[in-house]
Amino acid sequence: MSSTLAALRTRISFPRARAGVAGALYATAVLVAVFHEFIAPGVRDRLVFVLATGCYAAVMLLLYSILKSAHPRVASIATVIGLAGFVADALHWRPDGISVDIPMHGLFCILVGWMFLRSKLVPQIFGGLMVIAGFVWVLYLIPSLAASLAPFNSFAGLLGEAIPMLWLLFLGVASPQVNKLSGASEVMS
Repeated sequence: MSSTLAALRTRISFPRARAGVAGALYATAVLVAVFHEFIAPGVRDRLVFVLATGCYAAVMLLLYSILKSAHPRVASIATVIGLAGFVADALHWRPDGISVDIPMHGLFCILVGWMFLRSKLVPQIFGGLMVIAGFVWVLYLIPSLAASLAPFNSFAGLLGEAIPMLWLLFLGVASPQVNKLSGASEVMS
């Protein structure tokens, strides 16, 4: 009986812990990027890029580990698209002068938001905010539109992304839903 309870606790605590770590790493990545962009532009560009990218890549992998039980294929696709965006950024790939890393990140956000909406691991409004943030980032495929909406589009995208991540940092994911998705109810029987 005690091994059954221990297994149940393990299944519940790991998604919550991963959610909290994902939220903390997201906050770190954003703070590093904001520091670099607005407070100390040009200071140690590569170090800042590696730190921010490393934190956000870890966020993507943690979100994959949380969401794969809800939607394995979509979680895999989202993670591949998100990581490919980092590769495009690192290689400075800009076909026809269009930065594709931000729109790829937008697709990642749309897919994660959709999984949040469907899985109910976080309140559905946060999944919706993440989807909206994703669409804001995808608009960067049209540079003239993105430029005409600046800085409001960046603020809206960052806010739409940050609110769900802060939820993960401070409150984690919904335990009953984690139990349902991971099959923890089978452990009880």
